[in-house]
This record gives sequence, structure tokens and C-alpha cells, in this order.
Amino acid sequence: MSKRKIVITQNLKPEYIAKIKNTIPEWDVIAGKDPSVWQEHAKDAEVIAGWRKELADYCLTSESKLQWLQTWSAGVDSLPLEKLQSKHINVTSANGVHAYPISETIFALMLGLTRKIHTYVKNQQTKTWDHAHLSLEIHEKTIGVIGVGEIGRETAKIAKAFGMTVLGVRHSGKPADFVDEMYTSDQLDQVLPKCDYVVVTLPHTQETHHLFGEQQFTQMKRSAFFINIGRGEIVIEEELISALQEGTIAGAGLDVFETEPLSTESPLWEMENVIITPHTSGATEHYNKRVVENILIPNLKTYLTGQTPSINLVNFRKGY
Repeated sequence: MSKRKIVITQNLKPEYIAKIKNTIPEWDVIAGKDPSVWQEHAKDAEVIAGWRKELADYCLTSESKLQWLQTWSAGVDSLPLEKLQSKHINVTSANGVHAYPISETIFALMLGLTRKIHTYVKNQQTKTWDHAHLSLEIHEKTIGVIGVGEIGRETAKIAKAFGMTVLGVRHSGKPADFVDEMYTSDQLDQVLPKCDYVVVTLPHTQETHHLFGEQQFTQMKRSAFFINIGRGEIVIEEELISALQEGTIAGAGLDVFETEPLSTESPLWEMENVIITPHTSGATEHYNKRVVENILIPNLKTYLTGQTPSINLVNFRKGY
């Protein structure tokens, strides 16, 4: 009888592979980023950790043994969710792994724009000594966290260290620690006019597609900053550019874009009131450790009992 098999499409440290093998000692564990490592094993894998587009040729066929996919990313909008659902394959995400690094990036962008750090970095390159009309503070301002999941909660927690008022928006409207007022998604128009900072931490779904456009930017204060570390498709980028050019909002910190890499022709590159990072807000030295120890192994232990893995189980209807 052949062994049960897990394919991990990542290069992991030996210590992490050892922990996985200790959890499933009777299984074959195939790990490596290069397709040559896992290609011949993919169709026989009962569990796959880390999706690759090429896997569809092996895992979405009638011969595939795949029962459960653990992604290596928080977002699942790039997955063939309909096909996975039709084959009754459970999907769990890496949601929560990014809470620390992304919340740090959020505040790096907010503080950079508020204290004009990006302007001073440019001035340093030309040896220009200029005050740049610096005046703003972040303390005691109001932040709107649009999407209060793991990242949103950590952002709200940090905001409290600055004495900020935290307004949250989440689908359920359920209260959360460190959030002073929670709103539902259909109350977004009540939140935006109150905020000095609007931070988008939402996943990309049918409901959130192009959620932010001219109407939403017009509802914001002219002095407000817009931060997006969710997904680029949540924003109508042309209308964001217009809002920045026309002074409808004060500035933006952007880690994600409708098309990536961001075109060299985009006006966003040249704007003095914009800070751009290349979809790196989730990068961290602890990424693999957190996925393996906090999500994959606990989910494996649940799966071994015959139950559905429960940590970050994707709801196909909601799309996350």
C-alpha cells in the first residue's frame, strides 16, 4: 500500500521539514520550490501546501487524490476557487501570518506621509536643506480600518499607542478589541468623512472589487491619507490618481496596484504625496516559521483525526 503524501512547494529549513515529518511520520513529505522536485508527486498528493498555477494540471483532474490545499499566502483570489469547490477540496489560507509585518508597513507609510520622511529622503539625495512645510502629527487623530481581521486588529492595537480614535469596518459589524466604533460594510460612507487616515486591509472579492472610487475619495477629508495594503483591484486606480492630483485627498501609501508590477508610465511614481512599496508589506523573516508552526501543523493534526482543517478555512461563497 502506497504512503499518504504531502507536497510542499516551498524551500523550507530542515528544522521545519523535521517538524512536519514528526507530525505525519507515516507520510511521504515532498518539499521544494522547483517544480522538478514535486511534479511527479503532485497527482498523488493528498495534501498540498503552497499553490502554483502549474498544479492545476495535476490536482484538478479526475485522477488527483488532493483533499486539502493549504495556501502559502493570505489572499486566495488568484486560486481557481470554483474548480476547487466543485471537487470538494478544502482550502485553508495563511491569513494571520502577516499581521506584524503589514501593520508595521501601514504605520511606516502613515508616519512617512505625516512627517514627510519620503520628502526628506529625496532631499537628502540632492543635498537639499528644506523644511518642506512639515506640521502634521499622527497622535490623537482618527484612523478608519477598513477590514478588521488579523491585520486590522493589530493595526488598531498599535493605533492606540498613538492615542488615536479607531473606527472599524467589517462585514459582520462585530466589535473588536482596540476599535472604538465598529461599522458594517454598508456604512462605509458614515466612516470616511470622520477619518484622518483610511487604511484598507480587505481581501479582493466580488463585493470589494472597485469598492474605492471617486465617490469614496470625495467623502474623505481633503487632509486625509489613504493607505492600501489589501489588493489593488479594490481601488479604481484612475480615480485614485485623479483624487491625488486634484487634492481631493492629501496623499496615499500604496503597496498594491491593479496591475503589478506598476507600469513605469503610471503618474503615481512621480507624485510628491505618494509613497510606493512593491507589494512587500507582508515580507518577514518569520514567514515560513509562522505558516508551518501556527497554521500547517495544527491543521495537519486536525486533518489526521478525520476532521476538516479549521484554521483559516476558506468560505467559497465569500471568497476568503
